[in-house]
Amino acid sequence: MKFLGLVWSNLKRKKLRTALTVLSILVAFLLFGFLCAIKEAFTAGVTLAGVDRLVVRHKVSLIQSLPASYEQRIAGMPGIAAVAGQSWFGGIYQDPKNFFASIPVDPEKFLDMFPEYSLPAEQKQAWLKTRNGAIVGKTTLDRFKWKIGDHVPLTSPIWGEPQGQSHWDFEIVGSFTGMKKGTDTTSLIFRYDYFDEAKTRNKGEIGWFTVRIQNPDQAAEIARKIDEEFANSPYETKAEPEGAFAAGFAQQIGDIGKIVIAVLSAVFFTILLVAGNTMAQAVRERTEEIGVLKAMGFTNELVLVLVLLESCVLAAVGGFAGLGLAWLATLGGSPAPAMLPIFYIPTRSLITGAGIVLALGVIAGALPAFTAMRLRIAEALRRNA
Repeated sequence: MKFLGLVWSNLKRKKLRTALTVLSILVAFLLFGFLCAIKEAFTAGVTLAGVDRLVVRHKVSLIQSLPASYEQRIAGMPGIAAVAGQSWFGGIYQDPKNFFASIPVDPEKFLDMFPEYSLPAEQKQAWLKTRNGAIVGKTTLDRFKWKIGDHVPLTSPIWGEPQGQSHWDFEIVGSFTGMKKGTDTTSLIFRYDYFDEAKTRNKGEIGWFTVRIQNPDQAAEIARKIDEEFANSPYETKAEPEGAFAAGFAQQIGDIGKIVIAVLSAVFFTILLVAGNTMAQAVRERTEEIGVLKAMGFTNELVLVLVLLESCVLAAVGGFAGLGLAWLATLGGSPAPAMLPIFYIPTRSLITGAGIVLALGVIAGALPAFTAMRLRIAEALRRNA
């Protein structure tokens, strides 16, 4: 646009003020990017949850287990396509800070239930042949610089150690990746039969069951029937869609969405005031120049557009720079894999951020732009006479 040079010259008039405003906007959108990544880390399970999968857990609490025999009873119910049991192991590698998700499963049932995990066929066969074999997500494999064939000693504050041993020994036989962006690749998955044989308590029990149903439209009905099947037993169940289960898990630390919105609302309101004040000062300082432009033939509408364009350029330089820095910072993965196994800015958040950048520019410049548009030539020249 032929007027961009004029806009840029106006922004350079007060370099320090412009630089500080741009820096404030940059920091705000850098924070926006990081908070979006944190929100995604806590809610990715909800996003990736299968619409045809239910989770069946103990009615009282997730930390209470269910009899392994429930698997066959659930599998025999109408509308059930597959069932896979899982438990929480809570493994620690060498140091308490080296904590990551570790889960005992039936290998074939687990891989069939969760097709979003990709494991080479030869590594799957090795897993089936190795009783203490484990597969590890690529993120954790890279984090500890493990490789296929390594023996990994883990301790578990939940289950203790196998009888007569100081730790649990797992042989890494494979490494899995995610078929979808956002798939958690920080877990260590090992065989339930080895786990159940070696643990000293709660033998024959499983933490929860993931159930695939034939018709997702019948999810609520099937969940109700599963709970009715085990009603009034010592191990009553709560069946719910996988997405609801993941959301409930995330809600244990609070409503992440509301927290993010509250923080960002306060930040952007402040930045709006800063940017609006900058533009208002810029227009007041150039009252005579605006009068001259109108005397030269610049229409009121063109003056309005020039001021709005100046505000949008100011917001765009700071906003897009902040979003870009946040995006680059998250490319390296999570800074705390144990707490935030998934850490990236979703494309939808980047698009939302870009929209907020433009909205900030328009809103911050709206009042100064209308003031400049309504300014009369004689009044503008008389103010600085």
